[in-house]
Amino acid sequence: MADNPKPRMLKTRVTHLELTDRPTQSVPTPVSFRLAIMRATRISLPFYRFLYEQVGKPHHWSVHRHLDDKALAAIIHRDNVDIHVLYADGSPAGFFELVTGEEEGVTEILYFGLIPEFQGRGLARFFLNEAISTAWMSDPQKVIIETNTLDSPRALQMYQRMGFHPVSFAEAEIEAWV
Repeated sequence: MADNPKPRMLKTRVTHLELTDRPTQSVPTPVSFRLAIMRATRISLPFYRFLYEQVGKPHHWSVHRHLDDKALAAIIHRDNVDIHVLYADGSPAGFFELVTGEEEGVTEILYFGLIPEFQGRGLARFFLNEAISTAWMSDPQKVIIETNTLDSPRALQMYQRMGFHPVSFAEAEIEAWV
């Protein structure tokens, strides 16, 4: 029997950002698609895994990747987790996942992203604005998000244009998604 090869690890710089004021700007809805954003109440595990892989694989997301069904359900079906799916012309185009109450007064945009075929088509800023607006509905003192150098090279700039400010940095090693 062959040994399992050791996973390839990637070094990355993580930027932690926060938004302490409710945004006053709005982002117009792109007109090039028929769009819907739907809250996925008790999202099915196969659909969540599909979204997580489609959005996260190019960026080596790893936290939920190897969880068994019971462990994954215990995380994403908690009352303080809120998952919303973006549909463009009827197809899933991306998702965001909010977590409230892990730290008092804080809502975290834990995951945010678009499926690659929908990137570069004018949806990201609009969808992030929707994630931010939804995060503020829980009336937090601040909204937090993080990105790293394995994410889209435009992610950090977009977060900052939307009002987030870097508050700390860390170095990390992440398992490559091969």
